[in-house]
Amino acid sequence: MKAIKCGLIILFFTLLQNVHGQQRRQGYTMAERVQQLTDMTNKRAVLRFNANKFRDFVKSSPRNYSVVIMFTAMAPQRQCQVCRHASDEFTIVANSFRYSQSYSNKLFFAVVDFDEGSDVFQMLRLNTAPVFIHFPPKGKPKNADTMDIQRIGFAAETIAKWIVERTDIQIRVFRPPNYSGTFALVILFGIVAAFLYLRRNNLEFLYNKTMWGMGSLFFCFAMTSGQMWNHIRGPPFIHKNQNGQIAYIHGSSQGQFVFETYIVMVLNAAIVLGMILLTEAARGKGDPKKRKIFAVVGLLLLSIFFSLLLSVFRTKTQGYPYSFLFK
Repeated sequence: MKAIKCGLIILFFTLLQNVHGQQRRQGYTMAERVQQLTDMTNKRAVLRFNANKFRDFVKSSPRNYSVVIMFTAMAPQRQCQVCRHASDEFTIVANSFRYSQSYSNKLFFAVVDFDEGSDVFQMLRLNTAPVFIHFPPKGKPKNADTMDIQRIGFAAETIAKWIVERTDIQIRVFRPPNYSGTFALVILFGIVAAFLYLRRNNLEFLYNKTMWGMGSLFFCFAMTSGQMWNHIRGPPFIHKNQNGQIAYIHGSSQGQFVFETYIVMVLNAAIVLGMILLTEAARGKGDPKKRKIFAVVGLLLLSIFFSLLLSVFRTKTQGYPYSFLFK
């Protein structure tokens, strides 16, 4: 009889342990998940997920909330400068949402670092970073739920616009105040004003056509190279692929890197310099030997750097058939 009671007690505790283990494997209920996510968001706008938290809060169902996750590689040994820039923009969006009137428990922001959740990267077949993916309340993410940062960049305003297309949740981006630009502008105006005051009795330089021409050329180089596009879209400076190779030029005509605009600016400047030298050589004035040197140097600059500019255009526009000296 005692043996039967002992057996029943052991069986009871075994069943109880199995029930608890099964509940642990099933994870939290939806209400518990929402409450935990809300509590964590109140402490930090961007949640840090490892593999277990990803399964508990993202893979588990049912869910009545969306999760936008940035998959990144922020460890120092990864040397992913783009990831740090993207993380700053992502944090701005998350903080803007947390302190906005549209804030609710229907949307959460999280980050999964490769060194903390490499199996999540393998599960989703991700081989690069950063990657932004929206996990909807129902179903699996579709192609449009992965943000195309190569085409549209990852500025905070761009991320917010992409999110509203996925969730219909409006997020007004509030950037933290940055007075460095204003301070630099005040210093610049102060220096210019002081210079003009010191030269108040000799202001003929203001009528110098060469000075104004150089200023106009620099402005044209900045605009034609895509500096305004950089300011609006906020693209990365360069891009490092999964093999560690650095790309300085974007492979598509729909995007660009910051360093790429500097390359285009230098190429345009060299072409203009070549045109100026050819023009000076064709005037028919001055030393003939000097004019001949100007003509040769100008022709070389024009030919070589125009060919390089055309080569850059070919790499970005697939199928473009024309080239000059380089392909």
